[in-house]
Amino acid sequence: MFTFSCTRAVLAARFGAAAGLSAITLAMISTAVYADGMAVGGCIGGQGALNCVVRWGASGDPYIRTVPEPVNQAERERAAQRDHKWQERCKPVIAQDRYGVPRYRYSAPGCEFGVID
Repeated sequence: MFTFSCTRAVLAARFGAAAGLSAITLAMISTAVYADGMAVGGCIGGQGALNCVVRWGASGDPYIRTVPEPVNQAERERAAQRDHKWQERCKPVIAQDRYGVPRYRYSAPGCEFGVID
C-alpha cells in the first residue's frame, strides 16, 4: 500500500530521472556538432512519461542535391549537349505568379522534371 510519502518519493525519483536524462540529452546535442553534420533533438514529457530524441544528419538544406561534376572531356561535352537540348525544348522563363513569387515556366510538359524528349 502506497502512502503519501512513498508516492512523493516515487514521483521525486521519476522527476530526477527525467531531469537527468534531459540534461544528458542536451549535453549530447550541444557537443555533437561537427563540421560535416549537425545534431538536432530535444525532450518532451509529462505525467511521469518522458521522450527524448536526437537526430544526426548532414548540415545544410536537405532539399539541395549535389550533382557530381563530369569526370572527363567526353562527359563534359555530353552534359553540355544535354543542357542545350533541354533549353531548346523547354525555353525556361522566370515569371511572377499572382502572389509575386518568381517561378519557372516552361514551353513543354515534363521540363520541370528534366525530361528532354
